[in-house]
Amino acid sequence: MREIQASVITDTIERLCVEANQVLPDDIKKSIQACRASEDGEIACGILDNIIENYQIAENEQVPICQDTGMACVFLEIGQDVHIAGGDLTEAVNEGVRRGYTNGYLRKSVVKDPVRRGNTGDNTPAMLYTEIVPGENIKITVGPKGFGSENMSAIRMFKPSAGIEGIKDFILETVETAGPNPCPPMVVGVGIGGTFDKAALLAKKALMRPVDSGNEDPYYADLEKEMLEKINQLGIGPQGFGGKTTAIGLNIETMPTHIAGMPCAINISCHVTRHKTEVI
Repeated sequence: MREIQASVITDTIERLCVEANQVLPDDIKKSIQACRASEDGEIACGILDNIIENYQIAENEQVPICQDTGMACVFLEIGQDVHIAGGDLTEAVNEGVRRGYTNGYLRKSVVKDPVRRGNTGDNTPAMLYTEIVPGENIKITVGPKGFGSENMSAIRMFKPSAGIEGIKDFILETVETAGPNPCPPMVVGVGIGGTFDKAALLAKKALMRPVDSGNEDPYYADLEKEMLEKINQLGIGPQGFGGKTTAIGLNIETMPTHIAGMPCAINISCHVTRHKTEVI
């Protein structure tokens, strides 16, 4: 049994909150650059040039890539042979977010109540997702999620009779309805299966996967490529001004479901699809 101090989790999350908001993952940067190389419209090229310049400035000057520094989505894969000592896990996570957003001068965007509002003042609580896995490590992923894109997400409880064509149509419908609102070029996370809540979690986790990594199942890997191509044929383009680049990536995650259903969730993310992972 390996012992990990709660303070180590706090320190790690504090750092990841800041780093994720300042440095885009390499796969996102490469995808944006590849899309810029393939664009030929003057406006689309200019916008992608601005996006590239923006994330380069953010990284070099250690400032946030976007003014919306998001809600802190924290994914913990906790080894079953780990004992967390020295404090409560949830509070350790929230303290890391609290410090990261305060000491890193990141915008605090969380309100205390969904209806009555009132800012919490420190961007807590985190959206915490835990999973018990084999081993004696803890894998921490922090994914700050802005709401310009989050608000354009959707879920639909399909009957099995809808088939794969129903899912394809739903993906395209969701992206087309989103239009310029999620600050395209976007990343599209798709979750299929499970239950109402699990499908949404799968879609969120899909956004944490590198956009240059295909699904392990060839069937879904082909579907990812097909739907990304169809999305980019919509012509929404960078920031909604038209072009070949509406999305830079589409990831699908699936799991078993009930014989009577086929839940499908789509989590939209902007071109600033941020996530940072560390194993302790």
